[in-house]
Amino acid sequence: MKLNLIGLGLVLCVTSTATLATEYIYRELKANTLPMQHCDSKEKASADAEKPYKLTIYSKKFCQTQGYGWHVEKVKDNGKLVCNECTSGDAKGKYQCYMEDVVVECKRIKPGTVGMLPGKG
Repeated sequence: MKLNLIGLGLVLCVTSTATLATEYIYRELKANTLPMQHCDSKEKASADAEKPYKLTIYSKKFCQTQGYGWHVEKVKDNGKLVCNECTSGDAKGKYQCYMEDVVVECKRIKPGTVGMLPGKG
């Protein structure tokens, strides 16, 4: 009898499906990364601006500026490279580069959809 009850319990656990009731709010942002503080040759400055690591860091910052709970869903557009020539005396002929119009999709859990109110949702 106990073996049948345990077997029935296992079958119910394996075949039952949990529903995911988590809903998200999505928001697209368009922003620019900041240029490096120092001036370099155009090749080095553009390579530094286009690094995937830098894009990842800035995309996280873009979403975090929206408030608590916002996270990066995906980077939709890496933007375009913009390089400005430095005007100071020592850095003539060198450049500072950054990415312009980076499009990031951010997401946040919709309030009230996950365990906030017992018996609801």
